Amino acid sequence: MTTLYIDTSSSYLYTGIVKDSKLLTEVQEELGHNLSEIALPKIVEMFDKTGLKATDINKIIVVNGPGSFTGIRVGLTIAKVFAWSLNIPITTITSLEAMAVSINNDKLLVPIIDARHDYVYAAIYDNDITILKPSYIKLESLYNKLNKDYLFITNDLINLKGEKCEYNPDILKIVNKYVDKKDINPHMVNPEYLKLTAAEENKLNGS
Repeated sequence: MTTLYIDTSSSYLYTGIVKDSKLLTEVQEELGHNLSEIALPKIVEMFDKTGLKATDINKIIVVNGPGSFTGIRVGLTIAKVFAWSLNIPITTITSLEAMAVSINNDKLLVPIIDARHDYVYAAIYDNDITILKPSYIKLESLYNKLNKDYLFITNDLINLKGEKCEYNPDILKIVNKYVDKKDINPHMVNPEYLKLTAAEENKLNGS
């Protein structure tokens, strides 16, 4: 089994190729505003480095949000084109799931992304039990759900009450965790923004 992992939900490109539970190559690089132009060439470089072809891929795991609206679309577009054109099975996970899986800790794991105006994207995991599914939630409301020792996982500059650690993706662990997740029709792979865009909110409010 050879799996391509893609996460462009932030200003970073996190991508890698895992074959038979071994990480062959990965890219963890901040691309910022160049993400849309450089992400695909970086993925192609991984194929060149390993001597693999896109047709050698048996599965694609792509992060579909939450995070950067533009970044999410970049990763999903790349993944869907590969999956549809080459008939490769594809599935999605959230950025919050990827963040939690990468951490080894017995505390409640709370991956968190700044959504501004005292709101965050967050989830709560107690080992393999989901206490709070990925949500767009007010920070104070999130605190009210934390009833035991917890660890925030974030790369954002958020003023948090409690212990926190940076997110450094463990692509091998992520792929091994989700490689058997049910496949999705590429046309049904959609962003998981959790929050409406400003334009959508204005339309909903009749503005």
